[in-house]
Amino acid sequence: MDSDMGERLGMAGWVALAALACGGSGSGEPLASAGTSSGGSGGARIDPVGGSGGVRTTGGSGGANEDGGGSGGSLAGNGGSAGAPDDGASGEASLADLLPPALFASMFPNHDALYDYAALIEAAERYPAFGTTGTPEQRLREVAAFLGNIAHETTGGWPTAPGGPEAWGLYFIEEVGCEGGACTQYCDATNQPYPCAPGKTYHGRGPIQLSWNFNYGALGETLGLALLQDPDLVTSNGVVAFTTALWFWMTEQLPKPSAHDVMVGRWSPASTDTAAGRAPGFGMTVNIINGGLECGIPTDARVLDRIRFYAHFTALLGTTQGDNLECANMQSY
Repeated sequence: MDSDMGERLGMAGWVALAALACGGSGSGEPLASAGTSSGGSGGARIDPVGGSGGVRTTGGSGGANEDGGGSGGSLAGNGGSAGAPDDGASGEASLADLLPPALFASMFPNHDALYDYAALIEAAERYPAFGTTGTPEQRLREVAAFLGNIAHETTGGWPTAPGGPEAWGLYFIEEVGCEGGACTQYCDATNQPYPCAPGKTYHGRGPIQLSWNFNYGALGETLGLALLQDPDLVTSNGVVAFTTALWFWMTEQLPKPSAHDVMVGRWSPASTDTAAGRAPGFGMTVNIINGGLECGIPTDARVLDRIRFYAHFTALLGTTQGDNLECANMQSY
C-alpha cells in the first residue's frame, strides 16, 4: 500500500478515517454478512429477517454473528468451542506459538487495556482452527490478516504518530463519539426477538465493531451470553471482545465464505465469484468485512489503511503478503 496515504489525506482526513475505522459499526457492514451496510457509516451488523428473529446476510442465508457478554465477565457455556466450526485444525502450532506475548506487544504498543494478550489467547481457545490450519505460511498470513483488520477497525493513529500509524491499532474500544450512550440510532425497534433494553445503546464496540440490537441479541444467544441486556460487556471484558471478532472471522455467512477459509486456502471461488472479481487473498477479507462500502470502487483510503496494517504485521511475523491485496475490482455481496 502507498506509504504516503497519510500525507494525501491530511490530518483532518486521517482523523475522519480513524473515526470511521472504529466508528458506527466500525467495519461498516453486517457482521453476519459483513458485506453491505444499509447506509450507515460502518460497522459490524447483521440484518434481521422479517419478524422471525433470525438474522441474515445481505442476499444470503441466515446466521448469527459476533458474540456477547455474560454475567461476571466470563463466557457462558460448558467450556467447549461453542460456535466454532470443526475446521480440521492441524494442531501443529497454537496461536500463542505464532504470536508470543513480546511480538503482540511490539505490534500493539499503545493498545487499550481491554485488548490484553491473555484475553486474545483465551478467546482463541474457543476457535482452535484459528492460526493452526494450513501451511505455515497460510497460518501466519491468517493471523496477520485478522490483526490487520481489527487494527484498522480500532486505530487511533495518524501519519506522524509516535512509532508510526501502525503502532496504534487496538486503541479504541468503541465507536468514537458514542461513549456514554450518545448513539441511540442503532436500535431497530421493529425487531421483536431482540428488543432494545431500556437505557442501552448498540453502537460499535470491540475489535470488529459489533453494532445494532439484533446483532448483540443474536450473537449473545449463539454463545449463551446476555449481551442484549448488557452490551457494555464487549468493552469491559477482553475475552468477550476478542471472541466477538473471532466468531465473525471464523463463521461462514452464505453466500460469503469465512475470512478464515479465504486465508487458509479452503475457499475456491465459484463461477459467480470469479465473474465478480473475487479471489483469495487479503482483499477478499475486506470484501467480507466491509465490501459494500470499501470494495468495487477505486481504492479507498480505508482499504489502504487495512493493507498498511497487514503489510506491517506480515513483516513482523516473517511471512509474505500473497496476492490480491485490494478489493477495488471486486463486487461486494
